[in-house]
Amino acid sequence: MKRETIFFLVFLIVSAGELIAVFTSNHQLNLVCKPLILLSLIGYYLASVEVRSFVFIRALFFSWAGDVLLLLTVRSEIFFITGLIAFLISHILFIQVYRQHRDSNVEKELLGPQKIRFALPIVLAGTGLIAILYNSLGPLKIPVMVYSIVLCVMVLTALFRYGRTSSQSFWMVIAGALLFMGSDSLLAINKFLNPIEGAGFFIMATYISAQYLIVEGILQHSKK
Repeated sequence: MKRETIFFLVFLIVSAGELIAVFTSNHQLNLVCKPLILLSLIGYYLASVEVRSFVFIRALFFSWAGDVLLLLTVRSEIFFITGLIAFLISHILFIQVYRQHRDSNVEKELLGPQKIRFALPIVLAGTGLIAILYNSLGPLKIPVMVYSIVLCVMVLTALFRYGRTSSQSFWMVIAGALLFMGSDSLLAINKFLNPIEGAGFFIMATYISAQYLIVEGILQHSKK
């Protein structure tokens, strides 16, 4: 069995275990499975390509660090802040990765008016969420606003890969970026505005899907 297949199977197993843990509120299973999700994806990426992007590996590493830190939020709120910082760094690195994994040929990329048209819903979603949450953020207003801006830029950078990579790579990465934004939005609404029934399950389901699609999308570009 190929190494990438082994890592992918581990990813599927720990992802399923994490969703079960969240759904059943099994904290012990959560502690075991959640940290292994990104580690298995990093292994899958490393086993799948010969020429590796160390910026991408760092982006995934900081996502892993964010996962671990958020696991510790039950002990102290400071872990939420540090987890937020880890994911902020991860998104900044993802922006670099998306720019790195695109073709130099710009003939088929989106034109200026097209970029504005397709970017507008993403910007409105990001700013709209901040407007809704603003009064509930307390001392976290500035950190959450900075995070939201970087998150929007990450999604826009994924969008602007259109025409500069394979169709499969583009759609996987943009879908992953949008799911990431959706997962973070659910987390923010659940934490700062109103608790949502079953929020933990949907947050993790969208997050796991997002990370996998981004990894697979980058792999598709590398293989191309």
